Amino acid sequence: MARNIWVISLGGSRIISEGEIDVGFIQKFKKIIFANKQDKFIVVTGGGSTARKYIKALKKLDKSTEAQSKEGIAITRMHASFLSGILGKKSNLILPKTYKKIGNLLNKNKVVVCGALQYKKKNTSDGTAAGIAAHFKTHFINITNISGLYTSDPTKNKSAKFIKNISWKNFHKKASKIKYSAGQHFVLDQSASKIILKKKIPTYIISNLNDLPKIFKGKSFSGTLIQG
Repeated sequence: MARNIWVISLGGSRIISEGEIDVGFIQKFKKIIFANKQDKFIVVTGGGSTARKYIKALKKLDKSTEAQSKEGIAITRMHASFLSGILGKKSNLILPKTYKKIGNLLNKNKVVVCGALQYKKKNTSDGTAAGIAAHFKTHFINITNISGLYTSDPTKNKSAKFIKNISWKNFHKKASKIKYSAGQHFVLDQSASKIILKKKIPTYIISNLNDLPKIFKGKSFSGTLIQG
């Protein structure tokens, strides 16, 4: 697998925290990405709580799951536009909607930022990012607001145990038990797990940005590794 390109799924929960844009987090993310001189990055932004608010409203209005999903896609692209503007001249101004366009932009930029590309049934921004990682044959990093994978939701169950390493097959089994819904919130969902398993993509789940340089260098990190 290519190691000069990294695909990062940047959860909306990290862009917006407790109802406010997390400026400090974004500044630190930018600093770490640009400190890595030898690699390039594709960053897929999620919709987070902002998308879920719109999706919840559409659900109350009896709008279809497709309509809910498309609104979520719009929010991911809004976040992508915001992030690309912060990253500046080394990033793209126009958001890509196809793998081909991402590849073209990657030839010109150090970082290519995008939201969800196109509407697909039961797809998510995590699934989009996993698909991009598969297409470019590279590793996949998911940055979320939980430090990694647990036996159950650690925000609801204090006795939940942390999972440091898990196989592609076992992770997919775990993710597949969750029923799909537009705007769902899971550390890494079933649309991504299916691709990760099929294409055997080494996948990292982290919340601490200090782990990013460690992963780039192949060193031990504090999150979860899905592989093997």
